This record gives sequence, structure tokens and C-alpha cells, in this order.
Amino acid sequence: MSDPDVQSTDRSELSPEQRLEPQNTRLINAGIVTIHDMETLRACVAYENANQQRVQILRRLEDRASEIRAQDD
Repeated sequence: MSDPDVQSTDRSELSPEQRLEPQNTRLINAGIVTIHDMETLRACVAYENANQQRVQILRRLEDRASEIRAQDD
């Protein structure tokens, strides 16, 4: 039997596609706000650059990067 803690962690991790592709902009914003580390943020930027290249989304990701950096200081 698998460890339930591992399963719950896996379920809470969203891929860049899951964070950035919903049609509802509120869900996209929620996906960006819930990014807590630079690795995930970079993956989302890379995904957006490779797919949609939406300036508004890239700006939101840039703002989130600034927030994460400020928390790390």
C-alpha cells in the first residue's frame, strides 16, 4: 500500500499547464499566486513562452517572482 502523505503531496502539485491554461482568469491568477518557489515559477514562464506567450500572464509571473525574491530576503 502506498503512503497517503506522498499521494496528497502529489495531488497538490500543479503542472505549469494546469496553472496557466484554465479559461477562467481567476483560476489562472490563483495558479500564479500559489507558486511558492522559483523552480516552479521558472517552469511556468518556460511553459508560457513555449505556448501562449501572453504578455499579461508573463507580467503576473514576473510580479510573483519579485514577491518570492522579497520573501527570501
